[in-house]
Amino acid sequence: MAESPGTFIREELDKRGWTQTDLARIVDRPIQVISEIVQGKKSITPDTANAIGAAFGTGAGIWLQREAEYRLAFSDVDTAAVSRRARLYDLAPIKEMEKRQWIQQTGDIEALEGELMRFFGVESLETEPQIVASMRRPGDETEPLTASQRAWCFRVRQLGAALMAAEYKEDRMPQCEAELRKVAAYPQEAHKVASVLASFGIRLVIVEPLTGCKVDGVAIWRDAGSPIIGLAARFDRIDNFWFTLGHELSHVRHRDTPHVDSDVAGQLMLPVEMKSPVERRADDEAAQMFVPKQELDSFILRVGPLYSKDKIIRFAHRIKMHPGVVVGQLQSRGEMGYAANREMLAKIRHIVLPATVTDGWGYTIDPRRL
Repeated sequence: MAESPGTFIREELDKRGWTQTDLARIVDRPIQVISEIVQGKKSITPDTANAIGAAFGTGAGIWLQREAEYRLAFSDVDTAAVSRRARLYDLAPIKEMEKRQWIQQTGDIEALEGELMRFFGVESLETEPQIVASMRRPGDETEPLTASQRAWCFRVRQLGAALMAAEYKEDRMPQCEAELRKVAAYPQEAHKVASVLASFGIRLVIVEPLTGCKVDGVAIWRDAGSPIIGLAARFDRIDNFWFTLGHELSHVRHRDTPHVDSDVAGQLMLPVEMKSPVERRADDEAAQMFVPKQELDSFILRVGPLYSKDKIIRFAHRIKMHPGVVVGQLQSRGEMGYAANREMLAKIRHIVLPATVTDGWGYTIDPRRL
């Protein structure tokens, strides 16, 4: 048990031959205040600590420290429970997961642990729940996922695992891409994307990212024959949607170690030389899927840098692709600024979401259905 500051005050008074009344007069405090402090009935405030420290020549800090140690000895806070809850909040963005109804809201720590174990599909939270995925971001791609990114990935896997799809066969990927290319040419056809993918054995879900979770997409395998693609639809632009999807399809085609990709078609794209070979390949194949490289190279040589809307539209019609997809690729290659031809980047989120299993963007999925 820590000794009260009063014990040390009595020692100081004895050394000096002072009484409590003497100390009260020296520090200009009522004798009752000094008496209650000595008895441990009253706490030492910062002002009183300053005064006593000046009287004894010790400084204020030591008296505030003794006061804190004494009061802490009487604290009945269950620090083990606090530490336990803090760890759960480190593992997952609890408040937002409750708001999104990914887990049930509860004030009971046992129940909260149970909700998280259910969500992550684990029997224990002694170690961090693991999902085989790596984040692509400005900077070091090998950095571990944040709690929000990890939760987002688990939600993608959770929703995708509940979907039905045809048998996945790798040799049908070229046919799948050809069908998607037809859909990508017209914004109003975007509602077909989930059904086209499902017919080729690929499950598509869209999960709105959690706060501060900069992520565009992920490719995850439910099992060896069941790929799942998750998109965040952060940017409501036709070029971003199809490029991100193509990027994740590249990961599926090559059975890459599942990747969580961020800013795959945004202004924060890493310089090519800083990307991993896998990411460079996924970027190249995503671009090639919708705008053949040879065609785009030829167009750039013939037209650049004077990319008028009319020339872009005519080129897009010739290769049977939406002009917005062409604009997106010209921007990503640095042929035009990101502010140029924005009106050609059609919005398709409102077309895709109603026809796709979606969590967020106004859509809620009852966890009891999973």
